Parts: sequence; C-alpha cells; structure tokens
Amino acid sequence: CRSRGCEEEGKHFSASLTDFLFPVFQQELDTKHDKYERLVKISRDVTIESKRTIFLLHRVTSVPDAEDILNEADVKLDGVRQKIGLIAEELRGEDIHQFHRAFTPGIQEYVEAVSFQHYIRHHSLISLEEINARLVFMRTETHEHKGSCEAPPLSAQVLTFQVTPSDYLLGVADLTGELMRMCISSVGNGDIDTPFRLSQFLRQIHDGFSYIGNTGPYEVSKKLHTLRQSLGKVEDACYTLRVRGSEIPKHMLADVFSSRTTLIDPDEGVV
Repeated sequence: CRSRGCEEEGKHFSASLTDFLFPVFQQELDTKHDKYERLVKISRDVTIESKRTIFLLHRVTSVPDAEDILNEADVKLDGVRQKIGLIAEELRGEDIHQFHRAFTPGIQEYVEAVSFQHYIRHHSLISLEEINARLVFMRTETHEHKGSCEAPPLSAQVLTFQVTPSDYLLGVADLTGELMRMCISSVGNGDIDTPFRLSQFLRQIHDGFSYIGNTGPYEVSKKLHTLRQSLGKVEDACYTLRVRGSEIPKHMLADVFSSRTTLIDPDEGVV
C-alpha cells in the first residue's frame, strides 16, 4: 500500500509539473513565433525597397549626370537601413541563428543594392566590413523611477547589425545579374567602354567564387551557375563589340545582344 501510494503521489506530482511547465513553454514558443513573423514582414519591406533602389540605379545609363541618381539612391538606402535597425532591435538578446531564415532574403537584397551603388560610384566591390560599418543605430530609452515626479531620464544605446559572410556572398552573386543588365543597357545608349570594364570586374568576382567552390555555403555553389551565365553574356557582348562593332549601328547593338544572349550556352566563354 505504501508503494502504491508513493506511485500515485509521483504521478500526481508529474501531472502537476506538466500543467505548470506547459503554459510557460507555450508562451515562449508563441513569443518566438510572433517575433519570427515580425522579422519576415520587415525583411519583406527591406526586399521591396532594395529592389526599388536597384531599379533606380539602372537609370544611370540613360542620364547625363549619374550623381543625381546616386544621391537619390543614398536616401532610399538610408530608409532601408532604418528598417534593418528594426531587425537589430528584434534580435537584441536573441540567438541570431534561430531567426536567420526569417530575414536573410531582405539582407541579401540590401547587399545587392548597396554593392550595385558602390560599383557605379567607385568601380569596385564593397567589402563586408564597409557594409557592416553602416549598420550602427542609436536608440534612446527612458528609465522610469518609481515614486519620482520628474521626467524619466533618457539614455542612448548603440545597436549593431552584422551581415553574415554567407548573406554577403549571396548578395554579391546576385549583383552579377544586375551588372549584366547594366552592360546591355550601356551598349544600347552608345557606351562601348562599360562592357569591357564590367567584363574584367565580373571575371574577378567569378575567380573569387571559384576559389570558394564547394567549401562555402550550399546556396553559393548554386548561384555560381547564374554568375557564370552573367559573365558569359557580358563576354559575348564584348566579343561582338570588338569583332563586329564597326559593322553594326550603335542603336542596334542592344537588340543584337538581347537576341544573342538567349542563344549562347550559359557556360560558354568561362573557363
């Protein structure tokens, strides 16, 4: 009887413990789920605004003064960074890896936009350190003191967001597609120097990704095919300019490239 009583007491204790812990775990999971959904929404906004910035930057090939476009892009990117600041607030005190899938699409798109603007302005690739240096945010917080009638004091807190190396690489891989489109647009506007400069730059990026190979993130190896495709199209454009540029009127070059790039092998021209 004593053992039966102990067994029943143990079952009762176990049931009571479960009843006590389940609401705690439920609350924790609900809180994480809500945070994940908020991060997905912010990431979606970052993606949309970054794409709009990229569309704006493509206009530099058709305007006499590119600086006005670049300055307008600066304003848009500042707005995007403010949204990334909201991500930094949500991640304060959290394990970033638990929520990385929620915001990585937006961060990759931001890297693509900011690196596109950087290339247009400096003809070079922006580094991961330069990107992260711009993702520092100041937040003011109030500290209330009970029993005091005075206004609560304000304190400034610094928040930082660190783009991961994988998000940086994936954003740079997507950049190559925008540079390929820029190449075709430049030729259509009579600029025959930009394709050769872009070809050299894309070759350097391709060589860098080739060194990474299969040692990097899985998504990087998948996007290497698209990178090769973009490089092949730009190299084909340079070949056409060099060999047949004098035969084809400038206003027809873009149409020639558009038709040829749909026919070439994606890996052609890439060793």
